[in-house]
Amino acid sequence: MTARPAPQPPVTVRTFTQRLSSTPRGARLARRLAVGRLHAWGIPYGTAPSDAVAAIVAELAANAVTHGRVPGRDFELRLSLVTGSVRVEVTDTRDELRPPAPGAVRTPDLLDEHGRGLVLVDALADRWEVLDRETPGKTVGAEVDVPGWRSLVGPATGA
Repeated sequence: MTARPAPQPPVTVRTFTQRLSSTPRGARLARRLAVGRLHAWGIPYGTAPSDAVAAIVAELAANAVTHGRVPGRDFELRLSLVTGSVRVEVTDTRDELRPPAPGAVRTPDLLDEHGRGLVLVDALADRWEVLDRETPGKTVGAEVDVPGWRSLVGPATGA
């Protein structure tokens, strides 16, 4: 006789993916789309998770269009509402310029004109990473924990 596995509640994952032009306008649109999607998923504008995701998307999208831009190629924004958090992924098609890994981000000097974006991502994200792609490019992924996330996915159904 074999034991039946304990029933597991289903995990609802909501995703949103959008390709955007590698321009400053595309980066601004990424931020607006992200907070709009979070609001539609039940994470209201102006809450700590929404504001953190907005800043992370703004920084990663700005990096994608500034440092990861390849003429004629878009960048991609992907949002996922996963168990306990929102995952942000920004993918570009340039692989020779890689950002530093988490823990290796250098705080810029006071007079430096650049270099604060990943410091913000490092401070706002609960976890983040840099991933390779099969095709040329890289993905920077970050997660922001969402307190009370269970209420966003609804009650578990089924047996």
